[in-house]
Amino acid sequence: MPYTKVAKTSELPPGESKQVELNGKKIAIFNVDGALFAMEDNCNHKGGPLSEGILDGKLVTCPWHGARFDVTSGAPAGGPANGPLPTFPIRVQGDEIEVDA
Repeated sequence: MPYTKVAKTSELPPGESKQVELNGKKIAIFNVDGALFAMEDNCNHKGGPLSEGILDGKLVTCPWHGARFDVTSGAPAGGPANGPLPTFPIRVQGDEIEVDA
């Protein structure tokens, strides 16, 4: 799939996250010290919205039951996660954030 514009860089300061929908998928975008990462926005434990979780460095904690994930790789970093989450290529063109999902 081609990259699609999903947000502006001004909408996502460092340490913040945002949910976007692309091709029927809920995707969480995270700004880790200026680097952007995109992954599935549904925790694989009970479907919690990771974009609403607490971002600490490169780890996000699910707001529902505390599962933790590395936003750079989708890898679980603490239970009750049920394995890794899909990640998506992301790039910035000017002030536009684009995701390939």
